[in-house]
Amino acid sequence: MPVPAAAVFERLKTFAAVDSTQDRENRAITEVFTGRTLGAVPVGTAADVETAVARARVAQAEWAARTPKERAEVLERYRALVVENRDYLMDVVQAETGKARWAAQEEIMGLMFAARYFARVAPKLLASHSVEGAFPLLNRAAVRAVPKGVVGVIAPWNYPMLLSVGDSIPALLAGNAVVVKPDSQTPYSSLANAELFARAGLPRDLFAVVTGPGTVVGTAITDSCDYLMFTGSSATGRTLAQQCGSRLIGFSAELGGKNPMIVTSGANLDKAAKAAVRACFSNAGQLCISIERMYVERSVAQEFTQKFVAAVQAAKLGASYDFSQDIGSLISEAQLETVTKHVADAVSKGAKILVGGNARPDLGPLFFEPTVLSDVTDAMECGRGETFGPLVSIYPVDSVDEAVTRANDTEYGLNASVWAGSKAEGERIAERLHAGTVNIDEGYAPAWGTTGAPMGGMGISGVGRRHGPDGLLKFTERQTVVVTRFLNLDAPGFLPQDKWQPLLMTLARGIRFLPGR
Repeated sequence: MPVPAAAVFERLKTFAAVDSTQDRENRAITEVFTGRTLGAVPVGTAADVETAVARARVAQAEWAARTPKERAEVLERYRALVVENRDYLMDVVQAETGKARWAAQEEIMGLMFAARYFARVAPKLLASHSVEGAFPLLNRAAVRAVPKGVVGVIAPWNYPMLLSVGDSIPALLAGNAVVVKPDSQTPYSSLANAELFARAGLPRDLFAVVTGPGTVVGTAITDSCDYLMFTGSSATGRTLAQQCGSRLIGFSAELGGKNPMIVTSGANLDKAAKAAVRACFSNAGQLCISIERMYVERSVAQEFTQKFVAAVQAAKLGASYDFSQDIGSLISEAQLETVTKHVADAVSKGAKILVGGNARPDLGPLFFEPTVLSDVTDAMECGRGETFGPLVSIYPVDSVDEAVTRANDTEYGLNASVWAGSKAEGERIAERLHAGTVNIDEGYAPAWGTTGAPMGGMGISGVGRRHGPDGLLKFTERQTVVVTRFLNLDAPGFLPQDKWQPLLMTLARGIRFLPGR
């Protein structure tokens, strides 16, 4: 498929929640593969956020009055539109990010999974349920799930569709409005879904995309929303957590990772080596749950390394709007500079390049070869720091115990991959790892795609969880409603306090409170 026409991006621009009557500065958005301009979007302001939030609050009141089943019906229509328009959506994602087609497809699948799962479970999870009252005969107690109000979503550039809209789906199903700040490099991914939401019957003001810089738009959203969902770096996550804390609003975040893979002596090395290419180099390594460290038992380290290097060499690097390429481009000069710097620093301090190590301007302005290093130490920038690019290091280890110890020797704790001689051994190793998700005999996709289970990080890799019941209920407040009937807690006029209090305790806790018991 070709890159969408300029008219498409001009149409998507109209779905930005930015005042079009004002004379606005516009930011050009480029096609990553070539550097040519795709179109331009308006640069939003704090005033635009204020307006979007005010309109969202009005729309949210009506939306929250609908039943969860009625809200789910809208999201099911949206899911059908995603399926129908999947090729177009992948084109938009690829144009903005430069990722390979199959990595763009991961985003579309993620949207489909999220919409299907949350639409199915929302009516039950959001339903009021009864609990035993303090005084069972006198009280009828129920717990309700009440929407937060306006949820702010600050989304990253690496998976700009999935990590903006995928988090908005459960927030909307919970009865909230959503105001999104997409990354300034990738606004069209959110805007394309705003259009599909509108076609599905979602009120326009209920999902507002405010384009603009994080320092302005992101700050304004954080200052005005009722709950914030963020995906990005651990450093920015700390800052946003402090801002949310000062306002005493809820905050959830998926942050950075320095994710390990463990390969034991009994693993199927052919399968592990082939799958590791995906695990390490999806979206050119610009993925918070991708693998950057590989710990391989020494008895098979040489054989595994040879197989892995061969698999990396066989991977196709290039620009294409079809499935002919395995690995795409980096997204920006900043990412290219970081990867180049990390490789140069490691080599200068004694690391060896086993494959890759070079920028590829012949393929496009921001391509860098998938790179595998050995002899990496903690003194090197890529040793403990997150590269967030097509760079992975291999470490031979003497035992599984050493592999686990080294895998856990990090502030991060997002994802891990285990390849062992049996599923049972893999599960035993997984139980020892400090990571929010662990994939056995795969890299990251099965755990991410298991939408019914929570996904998130430990340590500085995140706060809270997306997916699973937690991924929906975090966007609600739990309200307890207790009805007192027959008698309240005052003593009836015909009964003195010394008789009433033991009786009251009996009603509350059982016959053990009766005198003499």
